[in-house]
Amino acid sequence: MSTTEPRMTREVPLNPKESALLFIDVQNFCIRRDGGEFKDVPDAGIAGRFGYYFDRLKSVAIPNMQRLQAAFRVAGIEVIYTRIENLTKDGRDRSLNYKIVGFNVPKGSWDGKVIDEIAPRDDEIVLAKSSSGVFVSTNIDYLLRNLGVRQLVLAGVVTDECVESAVRDACDLGYLVTLVPDACATYSQERHEHSLLVTQGYCRQVCTNALIDEIVAGCLPAETCLR
Repeated sequence: MSTTEPRMTREVPLNPKESALLFIDVQNFCIRRDGGEFKDVPDAGIAGRFGYYFDRLKSVAIPNMQRLQAAFRVAGIEVIYTRIENLTKDGRDRSLNYKIVGFNVPKGSWDGKVIDEIAPRDDEIVLAKSSSGVFVSTNIDYLLRNLGVRQLVLAGVVTDECVESAVRDACDLGYLVTLVPDACATYSQERHEHSLLVTQGYCRQVCTNALIDEIVAGCLPAETCLR
């Protein structure tokens, strides 16, 4: 008798009843030109070092985030948000790394708010995190298990830092992870592409159009879903 186990795969279409969409750090602090991460950067520095990032956000990433959000909401799939934000006004609770790099988003500040383009609804979950890893500095694993989530879809910023950290941690904790590359952004195309390459072993990667089609196919009844 063969003892060979069937080959397992992460290439599993979304089951709407076991899925959630997680937007990572799509907030004023690191999306807006006048947000805390960029407000002291001269215009020349924005155009040079960060020009690609802001162009991608405006023309690719944010429009696709909006489409994903709309599709997941209509399909009745949980939409969750993380944002870099202290639990205190002076930031004493921040991770050592955030203290070193100078990331300081006071509790209740404008910098800590999710951008208006994908503003959360009243009953959607928003988690404040004080490190790069959402699974390290929040109770998201506990919440996802309470919600019955097995498949986690990730989008946000930046691809090769906080998003990549979430991909790896979620995979190691036993979630089936889907990363949406065209709903993410980082500071250069090279960094973005390298992150996609190194996370292939932790997630499947599905672009926005294909994922929306997948949601439609998985919804019952299908006519209630959004194309």
